[in-house]
Amino acid sequence: MRLLGALAFSIHCPKFSYMQQMLGRSFSDIDFASYSKQSAKISKLFSDLGYQEDLHVKALFGANRLLFYDTNLGNRHCDVFLDKLEFCHDVVFEGRLELDEPTVPLGELLLEKMQIVRLNEKDTIDTIMLLREHEVGSSDKETINADYISKLTARDWGFWRTLTMNLERVRRTVQSAEKLAAQDKIDVESKISRLIARIDEEPKSRGWKVRARIGDRKKWYRDVEELSRQ
Repeated sequence: MRLLGALAFSIHCPKFSYMQQMLGRSFSDIDFASYSKQSAKISKLFSDLGYQEDLHVKALFGANRLLFYDTNLGNRHCDVFLDKLEFCHDVVFEGRLELDEPTVPLGELLLEKMQIVRLNEKDTIDTIMLLREHEVGSSDKETINADYISKLTARDWGFWRTLTMNLERVRRTVQSAEKLAAQDKIDVESKISRLIARIDEEPKSRGWKVRARIGDRKKWYRDVEELSRQ
């Protein structure tokens, strides 16, 4: 298993994790990514640790998601997403989880947030922190892999639309954030510009170009409510 979510951002961004507290970010759960072939072992692991599995979620999403509650610590729970993160857009884990530990690669951490159409404050804070701490480049080694992200969105206009829209939202938040230092703003904005430029220069697939002609006239994302998320 690999970590997702706010805890993963804190682990990968120790120098700037103070931003989470400064900007009012709090932790409510722990998210993991794994493969469905490991689901039985994962259920046993959490059971051995004293967690109670949510059987309703397993019945609905067992092939893609597991949910466990810590019965000793009140409301804390752990989500395990199998093979892919499936919300507004799919973030597929196949062949990617082996590239980093204890979290998913930085590219997936960014995509995890940027696939959300209705981006909230917590997701924006995590994204700012990730960009401030790490460079944008062409590898997965302590770098946000712009090449991987660009190739992914060059095949999927909908994901491209949401990703670039959210990057611009993050940019506007950074510009207006009174608690961020000037150097923090300059750094994050420059990385957003470089990432968007790399995405723009990637040759787009024929399917991407066909879908781009339709644009926003047709819905390009999946509502989270459509998945009956708990």
